[in-house]
Amino acid sequence: MTERHDAVHVLVLNAGMPGGGGFLDLPPDRIEQVTAVNYLGSVWTLRAFVPLLERGKPSDVVAIASVAGTSIPFTTGPYAASKHAQLAFARSVAGELAPRGIRMHAVNPGPVPTAAFPQTRTLSRPLGRHAVVSPERVARAVLRAIDHDRREVFVPWPMRAGAVLHGLAPGAMSRLASRVSRRERRGND
Repeated sequence: MTERHDAVHVLVLNAGMPGGGGFLDLPPDRIEQVTAVNYLGSVWTLRAFVPLLERGKPSDVVAIASVAGTSIPFTTGPYAASKHAQLAFARSVAGELAPRGIRMHAVNPGPVPTAAFPQTRTLSRPLGRHAVVSPERVARAVLRAIDHDRREVFVPWPMRAGAVLHGLAPGAMSRLASRVSRRERRGND
């Protein structure tokens, strides 16, 4: 990398993949793959770029995490766990990077329809159609996080309420997620 670039000013950690099911539904190799891409992909990419980010200081790193990383989603155990880990990493490494002139940000979007994750109709039912956000809206949130030095941003911002509720009453939120999951499974039978 150093042969091609003297410095890096912005690094976006955006590699990610859906789990495709719950913990009990997925084979172990898929769970490991989701963890490797969503969490460890951010860890090793950032580690590789730290020297270039230091040369580009002040510089910014943005981890595209997920609302799923802040609360218990319904049946996306491995995906949610990998995003919890990615978000915890972004939060914890911020203090290590700051003295090096590198600012760390996390953007937590709701569901974004992509080729790998097109279930917009399924998700809009329980979450509301405004919870599904466009890639362009996420990109604007990334720019705002950098411009305003925001450590953590939710897209759309009302999704922060779920994270707050989960933080205040994790047991109650877990029971609610279990009920919704059971209802969804009965509806699919």
